[in-house]
Amino acid sequence: MCRLCDSNQGHQITHRIFDFNLLLNIMNKNLGLVWIREDFRTLRNFALSHASKNHKSIVAFYIYKSKKFKDKEAQKWWVYNSIKNFKDDLKKYNINFQIVSSESYKNFFDELVKRRNISLYWNKIYEPDYLKFDDYLRDKLTDSGNEFKIFKGNILNEFHEIKKNDDTPFKVFTPYWRSAEKFYSEKVPIKVNKLNNSKEFLSFFKEINFKDILPKSGWHIKFEDQWVPNEQEGLKKLKVFFNKKLSKYSVDRNIPSLLGTSKLSPYIKHGQLHVETIWEESLKLKDNKRYLQKFIAEIGWREFSHSLINYFPHMLKGNYSKKFDKFPWQKNLKFLSAWRKGLTGYPIVDAGMRELYATGWMHNRVRMIVGSFLTKNLLLHWKLGEEWFFDTLVDADVGSNSAGWQWISGCGADASPYFRIFNPILQGQKFDPKGEYVKKYIPELQNVTSKFIHNPWEMSEESQVNCGCTIGKDYPNPIVDLRETRIRALSAFKTIS
Repeated sequence: MCRLCDSNQGHQITHRIFDFNLLLNIMNKNLGLVWIREDFRTLRNFALSHASKNHKSIVAFYIYKSKKFKDKEAQKWWVYNSIKNFKDDLKKYNINFQIVSSESYKNFFDELVKRRNISLYWNKIYEPDYLKFDDYLRDKLTDSGNEFKIFKGNILNEFHEIKKNDDTPFKVFTPYWRSAEKFYSEKVPIKVNKLNNSKEFLSFFKEINFKDILPKSGWHIKFEDQWVPNEQEGLKKLKVFFNKKLSKYSVDRNIPSLLGTSKLSPYIKHGQLHVETIWEESLKLKDNKRYLQKFIAEIGWREFSHSLINYFPHMLKGNYSKKFDKFPWQKNLKFLSAWRKGLTGYPIVDAGMRELYATGWMHNRVRMIVGSFLTKNLLLHWKLGEEWFFDTLVDADVGSNSAGWQWISGCGADASPYFRIFNPILQGQKFDPKGEYVKKYIPELQNVTSKFIHNPWEMSEESQVNCGCTIGKDYPNPIVDLRETRIRALSAFKTIS
């Protein structure tokens, strides 16, 4: 019989998970354990603040699942840096943040719950699988008599709080957000407790070297010039945006050459910044308050996406609109590769794809353009785009990514009509007329004039020589004809309409 496990079975696993020397601290009700997932923050981290208020000592921990980050290299880079920075942040409160490894949350917590008198706290993640596991762990902890509490996650309203009058979920954004915004505005605000210092800096788990999380490939190194994944940077960006960019946001957000958007999305996704903090800061505005509507609506779309994936979880694996199950998508690896690499021959599309690979982010207007091009001009399945975004975006959120791709493809809830096909030439001419964005990411086109920057194949041979860019050699010819692919896309849609 193992004196630590109270069992002859499974104790080898327990020995690997827990620190022998300090395991008995779990017997002490003065110790609170906080499971960190997508909440690398001290402000409005409800689980962490509750533990610090009710326990003399705290140990926070993160469970690293390598399979969770399979084909999510950009997010792996963000999480690695978030862990490193959050460790430093929590040390200021004398809280140890430990990194453990397990490929199964169930196995990990089944072992943990065998201990006596644990006190465990965590914040929700609003994805069906995570919420389902919350139910499992709640039952496990209840049956074992252990103390626990689950807290609201990074959202304004719990998704089940916002329904139509007939108690069914909203399927259209505008009435959803009108109801959700009103509901949140009329709520009694959650009391935000300060994070208290831990009495002792304790180790509880045997942790892995968190450097093992760092992606093995080197392409992410370029991200270091773009991002600082910590809470302080997220709060700083929020203040800069409200003070300097908000008044021009409704216009500048569509101009990819300008820093007209907030670029807060990865900080929200990984929990460095809580959306309630954004809301609270918006209430403090005076001069710029009238410009808020467009920006706050972006939070609304995120909330709407979380509602959709929980009420209609089938959309995480396939089409929200079932009729698209019969849509005649094409299979063309050559086209897919050209799209991923930014070599389609359409400058605004290629600039967007290259920005994505270079920075882990893409301008919102351009996301719609590249999405439309993939699904309607190339007729490739939206899941291929979603998968690539998951691998390369630092802000890829399950709800927003799935809903966004289905919106642009025409198969989602409240989706853009399928016949709305973005013309990349016209989009480029309208939103990047001088080609400043294009030239930043496509140096081959650096000397092309504004007249031809979005249709360089129309330049004469003499003009190509003069600007040092031979189309078909230095920069590709268009891989498809826009007019022909538009006709083909509309014809494909008719087969299911």
